[in-house]
This record gives sequence, C-alpha cells and structure tokens, in this order.
Amino acid sequence: MKVKRLAIIAACLLVLAGCKYKQETAEVSQGIDYTQVQVPEFSADSAYAYVEHQLSFGNRIPGSKGWSQCANWLAMQMRRWCDTIIVQDFSAELWNGTTVPGKNIIASLNPTAERRILLAAHWDSRMWADHDKDDKLHRSPVPGANDGASGVAALMEMARGMSKMRPNVGIDFIFFDVEDQGAPSWSEVYDEDTWCKGSQYWAQNRHVPYYTAVYGVLFDMVGTQKPRFTKEQISRSFAPGLTDKLWRAASALGYGSIFVNQETDPILDDHYYVNRLVGIPMADIVQNSGTTSFFEHWHTTTDDLAAVSKESLRTVAVVTMKTIYGDYQHEK
Repeated sequence: MKVKRLAIIAACLLVLAGCKYKQETAEVSQGIDYTQVQVPEFSADSAYAYVEHQLSFGNRIPGSKGWSQCANWLAMQMRRWCDTIIVQDFSAELWNGTTVPGKNIIASLNPTAERRILLAAHWDSRMWADHDKDDKLHRSPVPGANDGASGVAALMEMARGMSKMRPNVGIDFIFFDVEDQGAPSWSEVYDEDTWCKGSQYWAQNRHVPYYTAVYGVLFDMVGTQKPRFTKEQISRSFAPGLTDKLWRAASALGYGSIFVNQETDPILDDHYYVNRLVGIPMADIVQNSGTTSFFEHWHTTTDDLAAVSKESLRTVAVVTMKTIYGDYQHEK
C-alpha cells in the first residue's frame, strides 16, 4: 500500500470536497444482537497456512514467476469453493513508465443473486522495500506477508466457510493486482494514481457489465501482531453507515479495543477507486498503529510470516461475517 498517510491528506480532502459521488445505499440494520448471529466456522490455522503458501511462491511482483504461480494457485483454490471464477488480465504502467501485466482474480458465490456484497484485498507484493531501516535494502522486494497476503488469506478462508453456509445474498471476492507498486519514496514522482492499478482497471472494466453491490469491505494489512483498526476518512465519507455498522458489530463481539472508535486520516487504497468510480459504498479495514506508518514492518524486508497473527485474521473475518449475516441470514 500506498504513500504515507500524512502525504496524501491534503490531496484526498480536496478530492472528497470537490467530487460528486453516489450517496451511500448500504442497508444499516438496527437492533441486531451480533453475539447471536450465526456465521460459518473460520479456521485461523487454515488462514495462516494460506498466508504461508502465498509466501512460498516468493515475491508476488507482477510479471514474475512467483506471481504467475501464485495467481494460478489462487484461482484454483477459489474454484473449489465458489460458483464462478474470472481472471481479468490487464496491463498497467508504473510510475517510471514500465508496463507490467496484472491479473484481478474474481470469485463469486450465488452469482445469480441480484443483491451482492463485494469483499476485496490485494494479492501482489511490493517491488521495493523503500521504508526499510537499511537504505541498502530500499530496492529489494518486500515479502508481503501482512501487506497483501493476510487479507487474501482471510478472504480465502471466509470463502471456504461461506460456500458451506451461504448467506441470502451474492458474494464477490476480488483479489486486486498491482496495488502496491506506486512510486517509491526515493523517487521524485508523486502521483496517487500510480497506486491501486488493479482496482482502477476493474472500476472502469467491471467483470459484469453495470455491476454494483449493496456495499463492499476491503481488507488490507489485517494480520498484524498488534491489530488496530480505525475509521479512516474515505470510509467515513463514502460509506459512513457501513463503517459504523462494522465497528458496532466489533464492539458487541468484544473487539472494541481492536476496532477502535476513532476517526483518522484518509488512506489511499483500493476502496477509494471503488467508491469514487463505481459508487459502491466500501469501507477499508486497514491497520493503523497510531505511532508508525501502518505497522512496524510496512514496506520493509521484514514483512514476513513472523509479522502475522492467526487471531488477528480470525477477528477481522468474524466481524465482517457477523455484519453480513446479520443483514442477510444464511440460506435454510
């Protein structure tokens, strides 16, 4: 992900103030006892194994051998649980003019359902560890365990469980590509659109013509050892009802110290383009450590398996599933 939060505040605030976007249509259910909502079983061990397997391919840098192998594996795994799989191939121009291939992987449950929920994460890993403490490693690739693989793994395990206990709504899982290849901090380029290439492409070339969803949830860096998620401004501006609903569910489940009821600065992430270009109200569950950029190992060579917590993966998945199944009970 992204550039530092402080570097994008002014740009995002100007965009939010000046653009006209579709008013939120997410259904905000009231009076739900989330402790009583039945959801599929979520195996934290399985989710953690999915993180580990992604890392076994090496760096998932667009166009690399590991990237290609991981894409095939992700599509194969999601095909086991979902009704339809679409691999959306595209090309993306990076900050330095280099063109790389991209693959958005889209898996759907209940594809004929009119009402739909969009769940997303990015699956690529960053080319440059430009925030590593060792300057000599700034042009080294990032393992991407938490920043990328954690969100994908949580959604994979959710797909496995939800395929057995289906909600009364369609579910679309999208693994966006080329999210994390934005201009490095050591370059002289600043352009927010050098990030999130996969979501930008999908927003302008949706896998189903005129596709829309009731709401969407984005997972980014959801596996940290010290999880802390706040209500960042783009989520609050485009999807206030959904954001409040997720945090209300988390509080009811005893996760109020993790889903902190705090309003924080805007984050440039895939949800920005889904919100702005498509009009689907989408909230971002993204790590906010408060004292550092996202989390300690962000965009460093130490974002490896040791940076990932099984329980954090489970917490985010359970809160999200409780929210969805609270709105759309499972099929009888």
